[in-house]
Amino acid sequence: MRLTPFHTRTSELCDVYNWSLWCNWLLADMYAPDHIQEYFAIRTACAVFDVSPIPKYHIHGPDAVQFLNRIVTQDVLHCAVGQVLYTPWCDDDGKIMDDGILARLDGHSFRLTAGDPWLYWLEDNTVGLDVVIEDVTELGVLALQGPNSRHLLKTLTDTDLDQLRYFHILKTELAGIPVEVSRTGYTGDLGYEIWVEPPQAV
Repeated sequence: MRLTPFHTRTSELCDVYNWSLWCNWLLADMYAPDHIQEYFAIRTACAVFDVSPIPKYHIHGPDAVQFLNRIVTQDVLHCAVGQVLYTPWCDDDGKIMDDGILARLDGHSFRLTAGDPWLYWLEDNTVGLDVVIEDVTELGVLALQGPNSRHLLKTLTDTDLDQLRYFHILKTELAGIPVEVSRTGYTGDLGYEIWVEPPQAV
């Protein structure tokens, strides 16, 4: 069992002691006595939750685009730096294996998230290509979701978040901490995900 970079903080806040394992990472399922309070916080204000256990891979090298176009259904060639794509990937028979988001960090550098660990499968598909795949699942990620999420973030940074478009990512600082902020999430509302190196997570 592993602990996320935010565990020392979330463990203090999880008064209901409702925990579960996600890919062998210990994670709080909820903090309030029931889900209703947290649901309405997301729908009417904002809420933050730890999504660090999601498998994450840094894919980089001269053939990174060619490699990704080999495995995902989106055309990565048209993904601009700072853009994020939602994409599934399939087996040789066209059956969907998993899905995730793919962020282009610079010209030959990408970060892919997944529902389950896929490092072995990704590496199997690098044959003949100059590309490196690193498991960076230890990277801390907080989801800040809800209609007030932008207002809250703007109190922590001088970056103009009004210019951050849906499914895009940028580098900035929050309260002086270097982070990446992406306008992504799965709640169906305005939301962001904050990506931070483990030593600076708390």
